[in-house]
Amino acid sequence: MSAYITSIGTANPEYEITQHEVLQFMQKAHGMDKEQARKLEVLYRATGIKNRYSVLEDYKKTNGFSFFPNNEDLSPFPSTKKRAQVYKEEALNLSKAAINDCLGKEFDKSSITHLVTVSCTGLFAPGLDIELVNDLGLNKSIQRTAINFMGCYAAFNALKVAHAICNANDHAKVLIVCTELCSIHFQKENTDDNYLANALFGDGSSAVLVQTQPTNGISLSLDQFFCDLLPNGSEEMAWEVGDYGFEMKLSAYVPDVIKNGVSALIKRLKENIDNFSFDYYAIHPGGRKILQVLEDALNITKSENKYAYEVLKGYGNMSSATILFVIKSIFDQLTSVDNNRQILSFAFGPGLTLESMVLTVTNHE
Repeated sequence: MSAYITSIGTANPEYEITQHEVLQFMQKAHGMDKEQARKLEVLYRATGIKNRYSVLEDYKKTNGFSFFPNNEDLSPFPSTKKRAQVYKEEALNLSKAAINDCLGKEFDKSSITHLVTVSCTGLFAPGLDIELVNDLGLNKSIQRTAINFMGCYAAFNALKVAHAICNANDHAKVLIVCTELCSIHFQKENTDDNYLANALFGDGSSAVLVQTQPTNGISLSLDQFFCDLLPNGSEEMAWEVGDYGFEMKLSAYVPDVIKNGVSALIKRLKENIDNFSFDYYAIHPGGRKILQVLEDALNITKSENKYAYEVLKGYGNMSSATILFVIKSIFDQLTSVDNNRQILSFAFGPGLTLESMVLTVTNHE
């Protein structure tokens, strides 16, 4: 049996925020002098991001906040509990918006056999999966899986789960939803890690339907998965629960670690793929330098990697949700002439983990 992506949907919260607006908020929140503010502006310009989205309107302001305290040092800084409450209040509607974009109005939601929820920016119990079952009217007997705290590569693991389910059940219809509210975990301590994380991450949700058979029109066959672990990079990217939200450690050395380690993974791909030639590339836009590292390693041009840059520019890094935004941007422009063309996809996260996947375009009429 096989597994096919038959539909992809995406959604973002209501507040679209320019990179300049976020910069102004951060310069004030970090209490920066002129020179520090200038250096931060250089960092923000270098990200390649134009807009991001947040469930918090505060990032569009420099005063009159609704989530953060209205004083110079944002004191008392919002607790993890307060941030978790925002996640619980906002994650359901954002997830539903992505699912509705994925399935459309006519799809029989009662036919979904499995639900996989993915997030590293919030959790509670009873969880998002149960809220979706109740709110969307899914079968109470639906089989549920939650994938938490894996970061930017987690959508790959969700797709692996869906692939395994479809290979074990020829009637499976697996709905995956990746929902991340990265912006609720802003950290104001003046560190390079915080500056970098605050410059990159935004909020978003993506949903994908995986079935055992392709539907009429374009589907994507889930063909092969390859992964690798670079323990020497474990200290460069981490995600921990702190007293004032989840604390991201994101070193500027991550691109260097990936550069030194990805060649072994690519070599293994070449050994296991008969014709190592691809028509499309879907690379997780963890940052411009990471995209450039992959282009060099794969010997591809920036133009061939344009889908990643488009998502980075319009949304920033939305952790696990992001790679499905990239794949959707490819999926939406595919036609019958793309039948049997292949997509190579990559994502990276804590560990330091390298994930890759091969997809084949299928046109079924």
